[in-house]
Amino acid sequence: MLSPKTLQFLEDLKENNNRDWFQANKSYYEEYKKEYHQLIAEFLEEMAPQDESLRTLEPKKCAFRINRDIRFSKDKSPYKTHMGIWMTTDQNCSNSPGYYVHIEKGGSFIAAGLHVPEAPDLKKIRKEIAYFYEDLEEIFDNKDFKKVYPGFDRSESNTLKTAPKDYEKDHPAIEFLKLKSFTVTQPLDDKSLLEKDFVKKTAKKLITAKPLNDFLTRGLNTE
Repeated sequence: MLSPKTLQFLEDLKENNNRDWFQANKSYYEEYKKEYHQLIAEFLEEMAPQDESLRTLEPKKCAFRINRDIRFSKDKSPYKTHMGIWMTTDQNCSNSPGYYVHIEKGGSFIAAGLHVPEAPDLKKIRKEIAYFYEDLEEIFDNKDFKKVYPGFDRSESNTLKTAPKDYEKDHPAIEFLKLKSFTVTQPLDDKSLLEKDFVKKTAKKLITAKPLNDFLTRGLNTE
């Protein structure tokens, strides 16, 4: 369960995103970090019984460093001002299907799926979709899934304007095949973050996306 103090830490850090403030408030950060890892443990406790691939995950493997990589960024703010939880279905893969929780005042959301796979993996996913698109359609048509996720996230940056190479423009799954990223999301309102059953409710929504993660994992593991 999240506490108001943890959320306040992120807001205070946003207002004081510099090393001097961070060093002067190290104990404040350590309290935040402790609750961060405890929250992850609660999510894993809820979700692992329903997704066996998460059973060996440790909270520290699902957390992100608070330091930002500013080497190639115009924004030189040294610290992240949101909490991210990444629970992947494949611990040996740097980019694999999984579940994500993003906590940030006014911008919290949950997500699942595979974000911008590398070219070889993208090719595998498209092949799986081309041959088994009816399986994917069945996932999106499921009433419980539709209550949470309206469909794949789409934007100009992650969607081709025409059919990808080797696929006909009239392929029955062409709208799926045009995608370069395979994620689904749902926003979270600020009020829900502090509810006693926040983890339980949110974990239930996340696990609804397990069939999608399973489909994507199957595609990656097929030669």
